Amino acid sequence: MLKLVVLISGSGTNLQALLEALEASQATPNPIAARVVAIGADSPRANLAFADELGIPAFIVNPADYDSRASWGDALLEAVQQHQPDLTVLSGFMRLVPPRFVAALAPALLNTHPAYLPEFPGAHAVRDALAAGATQTGATIMIVDNGVDTGPIIDQVRILIEPDDHETTLHNRIKVAERKLLIDTVRGIADGTINLEEITA
Repeated sequence: MLKLVVLISGSGTNLQALLEALEASQATPNPIAARVVAIGADSPRANLAFADELGIPAFIVNPADYDSRASWGDALLEAVQQHQPDLTVLSGFMRLVPPRFVAALAPALLNTHPAYLPEFPGAHAVRDALAAGATQTGATIMIVDNGVDTGPIIDQVRILIEPDDHETTLHNRIKVAERKLLIDTVRGIADGTINLEEITA
């Protein structure tokens, strides 16, 4: 059984979709052999309510409580490793993790991004795609490295930008694609059809 720790910064909608997919798959002939063993956040404003509802351990490691990014990263790593995950997922986690965090967990450290990388990296990918007048964008799931959305790509999908799209409508469609990429990737890692070591080789 693949053990996941998922880190969030906001509403956790991608995580919620993953939890629902994992639960629903258990009633199918091909269940996903994975479970979320803990949920972490970088802010008390993050939505950890459903962690309580589902009885999943949760933790907050707030950068404001530390004197440097490196010390925050070390504390975050310690909190993650207490749960001995096989896979750590940044799901709407809006902070760059420090190099020691990456070195300890990669390649079993994943992130989704609302663009077809290497197009539109960074925190405002949806806004940037619209501002550039692009006709299409996408969603990507990747292994985290020390760059900004530069890690090895596991999978990605194209999404057309409609003429009347604005940031919210486009982002909502991208989120649907991100959730599918995340669920499919977790399934693939759990059943051995995706080998993260091979992707980074």
